[in-house]
Amino acid sequence: MSKKSGGSGISLNKVAFWLIVVLAILCLVNIILAAIGGFGNIIGYLQAVATAVAVCVVAILAWRYVSHKPTIWKVLYFVVLLVVIAGIIVPAVL
Repeated sequence: MSKKSGGSGISLNKVAFWLIVVLAILCLVNIILAAIGGFGNIIGYLQAVATAVAVCVVAILAWRYVSHKPTIWKVLYFVVLLVVIAGIIVPAVL
């Protein structure tokens, strides 16, 4: 049996679509708050949330890609993931 598109199953296409919807909403709220002014902390938090959501979804999908590959792919995955996480956290702390 094949799954019809638009069913209730989770697919890469659905995840990508809903992720872009959530990111667009966060960006719109960000734009509105930046235009109003005085919401610097909230804008920073919204950007952090959008980045975290995107990284989590991409990390899960990337793991699904490398999980059945040789060990070197898994090592590369974790190295790259650590670099991405450090690239997000270090500038926020400094």
